[in-house]
Amino acid sequence: MSDITIQAAQLKVDEWIKTIGVKYFSELTNLGILMEEVGELSRIMVRKYGEQSFKGKEEDLVLGDEMADILFVLICLANQTGVDLTKAFEQNLLKKTNRDKDRHQNNEKLHQ
Repeated sequence: MSDITIQAAQLKVDEWIKTIGVKYFSELTNLGILMEEVGELSRIMVRKYGEQSFKGKEEDLVLGDEMADILFVLICLANQTGVDLTKAFEQNLLKKTNRDKDRHQNNEKLHQ
């Protein structure tokens, strides 16, 4: 499953939900799940890259797996709300490029 597009990922998640997951959880439930998954990613990040140490079996947690959990739930939310993530991402990148093209180049903190 290499080189998967965002559009293909949205279709794969939709197929998985309808065949294995039975149906989508409500949008609010998925939002809560998304927040949980972000918290799990945060826990790994602060222990791996920050000052906190791992507790018990936390060292077995995989960073990529937590990121994939976030992506899966985000795709669920996009599917449920009719968002084409490819189009949204392209528009968002264009917005950031237009808004920030000089801002980051002129930020002395980034050039140290």
